[in-house]
Amino acid sequence: MLFRDAVRTTTGTAVRTTTGTAARGGAHRPVRTGLRTGALAVIVAAALVSCTQASSGGGPGAGVPTASADRARIAEDAENADLAEREAAAEEPAAVPTPGPALVRDAFATLQATLDDTCTPGAGDCAYFLGRVTRELTELDESMRADGKGPGHFKKPLADMKALFDKLGDDRSEAHLEKYFSEIVGTRDGINTWMQDHPDDYR
Repeated sequence: MLFRDAVRTTTGTAVRTTTGTAARGGAHRPVRTGLRTGALAVIVAAALVSCTQASSGGGPGAGVPTASADRARIAEDAENADLAEREAAAEEPAAVPTPGPALVRDAFATLQATLDDTCTPGAGDCAYFLGRVTRELTELDESMRADGKGPGHFKKPLADMKALFDKLGDDRSEAHLEKYFSEIVGTRDGINTWMQDHPDDYR
């Protein structure tokens, strides 16, 4: 049912307003309810955000402690890694330098120690003797080549040893060494004679 009222303005013009029964109170209720519902939703959403930040460490200034903790952890890790590296380096055995050739006088002295020894080819007693003399000659050759006077100073003994080594090759078996018995002993004795004429090289 509609109620019609006439409203006169100050100019006397009548203005009709038409309102229904619902307009007096019912028409405003949906608007107010919608506002209250929206406000309630905003409050609930804000509360959820607040709870989420509190549980996850978020919120204003929350990132500062986390960044500080990260920097501290990185620094600690770097320090631990450096310490582990120093400890590992300390545990590594010191490198032992490889000794170079002996001095000429020292190498010649061990060769001289064989002057009183000999063997009988074919008797089965030459393996040690000839093997030792050959080894001593090899070491003397290395010492003479490394000596500060230069290989030119030891030209004769070096040439004699080279001629012997070319004949022997790499075979150091007893039978092969016995085959060159005279060359081995002769080279040893010839170097001994040469060194006696060069006392500065062995005294």
